[in-house]
Amino acid sequence: MAGDLTDVAEDLVLDWLNPDVSAPDRPVSPLKVALLSAAGSDGSAGTEVTGGGYARQNVTLSAASGGATSNTADLVFTDMPVGDVVAVAIYDSSGSPRRLWTGPLDETKTIANAGDTFTIDAGSLDLSLD
Repeated sequence: MAGDLTDVAEDLVLDWLNPDVSAPDRPVSPLKVALLSAAGSDGSAGTEVTGGGYARQNVTLSAASGGATSNTADLVFTDMPVGDVVAVAIYDSSGSPRRLWTGPLDETKTIANAGDTFTIDAGSLDLSLD
């Protein structure tokens, strides 16, 4: 999955690198993965899946190496509503969750039957910096 840091995350990284500004607050744990039925961009959130028993899932990322990281365990979304999943987004768990990253799936996943499960396998949610 290719993806992009959002404008919010880019600002956090740039402020962290800049010794002339106060260090920004780190993202609040746990990070959560959201599924999108319409892709977002750096500056817009897109449309999150709703209905059924859908809920954002906690994600743990491996330590970065070579400018990249990925999820350490399967992400399992149960009791999904019917519809297409085209992208994902990662949020922190602050009082007003901050969207940090967004990216399209390699291919659209159609949930044909209400109640189906959607899984992102461990190591398949790749985040990288160019």
